[in-house]
Amino acid sequence: MGVERAGFRPLLFNEFAKYACETLDVNVSKRHKADRIRVPAPGKDVVAAGPYEVPPPGAVVPIVEGDVQRIDMGNLNGRVDVLAGGPPCQPFSLGGVAKGDEDKRNMFPQMFRAVRQIQPKAVICENVRGLLRPSFKPYFDYILRELEFPFVERRVDSTWQEHDDVLRAMEERRDVRPDERYDVIMTPVNAADYGVPQIRNRIIIVAFRSDLNVDLDTFRKFITPQYSEGALFRSILNGDYWKRHDQVPEHVRERVVASVPKNLPLDDGTKPWRTLRDAIVGIEDGEGGKLPPLPPIGWDKLDRVDYRAGGFRYHVGWPGARIYDGHTPNEYDRPAKTVKAGVHGVPGGESVMLTDDLLEPDPGPLAAKRYKHRYMTVRETARVMTFPDEWELAGPRGEQMRQLGNAVPVLLGEVFAKAVAAVLDEAKSRA
Repeated sequence: MGVERAGFRPLLFNEFAKYACETLDVNVSKRHKADRIRVPAPGKDVVAAGPYEVPPPGAVVPIVEGDVQRIDMGNLNGRVDVLAGGPPCQPFSLGGVAKGDEDKRNMFPQMFRAVRQIQPKAVICENVRGLLRPSFKPYFDYILRELEFPFVERRVDSTWQEHDDVLRAMEERRDVRPDERYDVIMTPVNAADYGVPQIRNRIIIVAFRSDLNVDLDTFRKFITPQYSEGALFRSILNGDYWKRHDQVPEHVRERVVASVPKNLPLDDGTKPWRTLRDAIVGIEDGEGGKLPPLPPIGWDKLDRVDYRAGGFRYHVGWPGARIYDGHTPNEYDRPAKTVKAGVHGVPGGESVMLTDDLLEPDPGPLAAKRYKHRYMTVRETARVMTFPDEWELAGPRGEQMRQLGNAVPVLLGEVFAKAVAAVLDEAKSRA
């Protein structure tokens, strides 16, 4: 969605997980004609992505459901501006078993195969910050070199270290054809710095085909963060934040103001981080409008029943929320914590939120005040991932939350895709 909002027209989707495919199907079908194609079961031949030419505007967009390892995308060669994707990150996630390149779920080799087959002008790839851990750093450097030289295939009988030596030698010789080499930029990001109401530390890798002579310095300027924590703190102290949220109880304002650090960084002209409260009240929807406020969930409505309050889907109360060591809750007036994809959806405190409602009617001093908490609804979670309210999610609640936790915040994807579009256009105008 972020790439499409940047002006690119989708030509092909691929997804492996069943419910994610269903979600993709229903939402793509709202905007385009869609056709689901299922990849044959293991043991069958690798298949082409579909017996079709590149679909013209208004034509069917294929959704290929199944293992990317079994898909041949060669029919798209030379016809694609951007290849965008997220190779499964569990091999490198702090929340996983962290086997790295030894994990069979590592799909970076398939990303490089797709680059060889398609030869796109640009590649956008998102993954977890865990790739920067010292234990993974050598392999991650190898990943970046593989993307720089994707046409230099690794021999079946060689280790990644041996292949890395080959790539290093080519890097020194610089004798690879420009249309078979990519200029690679790796950017560590916090989604909150780009207007997403969520702390989400990731890496985004962008690569441009070298023969296009894209201005990389201009690209870096376009992806400079525009939001900051310091600006949020200043807006809380000077009252600008409360002008947007004038219904907040005074005892909540006092608590939030008291939590602001004494020494703030100098004003650098950035905008305030967006908060969970901003998301629930409604921020821009990415298409020129503003999302409406989500109605509150009554304490008598934590019963899994979809009352469609205000007409919102997936805004359903859920019982059993707990706070304990290691599972601290989200706070309204901070960006949400990282939305994760746990075994049963978003785990632990990452999906619990403090509310403005007091546990006791008159608890005394500010330090003694305690607040009620509940689970975030799926719709609230979608808001902090910057999905529009009309975005539908297939499956039960746990699967819906898992999809959100596995996704890229739409706004973050849009920022980087728009930067890619701008520098590709600029390079084309100079050609």
